[in-house]
Amino acid sequence: MADLRLLALHGLAVKSAATPDAVADLLGQSPEDVQQALEAAVAEGHAIGAKGRFMVTPGGRAWLDESYPQAFAAHRDDPGFTTAADKFERINRDLLALLTDWQSIPAGGERVPNTHTDPDYDRAILDRLGDLHDRAAKVLQRFTAAEPRLEAYVGRLDAAYDRALAGEADYVSGVRVDSYHVAWHELHEDLLRMLGRTREE
Repeated sequence: MADLRLLALHGLAVKSAATPDAVADLLGQSPEDVQQALEAAVAEGHAIGAKGRFMVTPGGRAWLDESYPQAFAAHRDDPGFTTAADKFERINRDLLALLTDWQSIPAGGERVPNTHTDPDYDRAILDRLGDLHDRAAKVLQRFTAAEPRLEAYVGRLDAAYDRALAGEADYVSGVRVDSYHVAWHELHEDLLRMLGRTREE
């Protein structure tokens, strides 16, 4: 496993900008330890901090890019892990299509914002999300067996799915809550960085 100095900056890069508590939750580490690691990153010029939030600097991103190949060499050289990542990308494409259908509906030959006033339409999308969630679970098991800290994403995805099923529509794709899309996007960013891959356009 990579050391906390690298992991804290990695977690910060995954979240773009965040408090030490948010990065600690992502990594499954103590907030105090992450706070110290991020303050050290600031001293090294790898991060900047203001009003309790931190961001990675260009120099920090360059340092991460140089450090990733060694830090995550075991995963990059593991065919089982990279094959799971390939499967994750296929599921990701299905999720993006699902999110488009959740956020907009066909009307008069064009798509208009979904106001979530048609329960049958929303239920059909949630059924698709349930199928996708089940498919993803098998892939995530492969990831968490090799990198246990990724288990935190599994809990977030489970929680978001349960809340969406309970009628909290924001938990499908909302950006102001820890929605399914938010947790998935961060997991995707985490994997891309670990494996040295780039996001598909």
